[in-house]
Amino acid sequence: MKESTPMSPRPGTARRAFLKLGLGMAGALAAPGLGTSRAQTPTRQTRTSRTRSIDMHNHWSPESYNKAFAAATGQLPDEAANPLYFDLEKRLVWMDQHGAQLHVLTMSGRMPWHLVSPEVGAELASIVNDAAVAAHTAHPDRFLGAVEMSIRDPQLALKELNRVAGKPGIRAVHLPNSIGGEDYLFAPAYEPLLARCEELGYPLLFHPLDGETNFYGGKDRLGGRWGSAMLSNTVGFPAEHATTAAKFIVSGTLDKFPRLEVVLPHAGGAFPFIAGRIEHALVARKFPLPRPFREYLRRFHYDTLAFWPETLQYLVKLVGSDRVVIGTDIYYPMDEERPNTFIEQIELTAQDRDRILGGNAERLLHL
Repeated sequence: MKESTPMSPRPGTARRAFLKLGLGMAGALAAPGLGTSRAQTPTRQTRTSRTRSIDMHNHWSPESYNKAFAAATGQLPDEAANPLYFDLEKRLVWMDQHGAQLHVLTMSGRMPWHLVSPEVGAELASIVNDAAVAAHTAHPDRFLGAVEMSIRDPQLALKELNRVAGKPGIRAVHLPNSIGGEDYLFAPAYEPLLARCEELGYPLLFHPLDGETNFYGGKDRLGGRWGSAMLSNTVGFPAEHATTAAKFIVSGTLDKFPRLEVVLPHAGGAFPFIAGRIEHALVARKFPLPRPFREYLRRFHYDTLAFWPETLQYLVKLVGSDRVVIGTDIYYPMDEERPNTFIEQIELTAQDRDRILGGNAERLLHL
């Protein structure tokens, strides 16, 4: 890639990154067993000291990627302002303070695939994936990786998937829902990629892309004076997931790949709440489906990032406790820092709680 001088992170990110890290360290000092004399070198708690969970929706940005992205674009990614995105030792301390046993590492909505050429994207993806293997090798019981791919080119994406398939710690695939308003994944050119994911047993983890060109409904509808962080994130992202889920069903993709696992973040977005409307429309229009519509709801997994316990309670009742996994969106303003405490606010049996905390993720990730 073209060499250039890395620039400073974008304005507005450094202060929140500092506050997030500072609050995390303050929590360490207040936690049982961590005195003030340990402030400089906090000690990680043992894995039996509190309830633990497997987080399938969190974000990272390894230093090797940050440098390569800066060389390619002339600016550092926003995540470079917060050490929790790239310093694994600091992340491990944070995880222990917040009850997280394992993170499945994925990039954020700032994935670069629409910002660089497919060829540069392929190089960036390989850097992230190699870093994920290294993270797992250093901490095999704490980190797993989801394959990042230069997704605008299905052949380059498949090449990278095959390169890292079976490497230590690689257990999933991470994909944007759409690029520039195009639901690319349902084009015939991507069928070999989906077939390979199914063959490998790697679940698909989705996340929408940031940036005005990717706003659901267009930048004028959800951006403008309302601000991208307000409506694009809170309204657009849930609509993205509903669209992705519906197209997996009506396109026949789930039937074509019956063993393919799909994980929808943000509690499935709007999909669980409009599923009945979608089913009614399909029945009314005599749209042919090989299976009852409700069976397709359970072809997806959904994370717990619902924010209201009543919302999460509805989701679990609708799809079953065996289809829900922990997700936090760490480390963003839209995150959930105490997911284990959050699920304790809803009515669950001990078995249901254990499934959501980690049992379902263990099954999906073949642990």
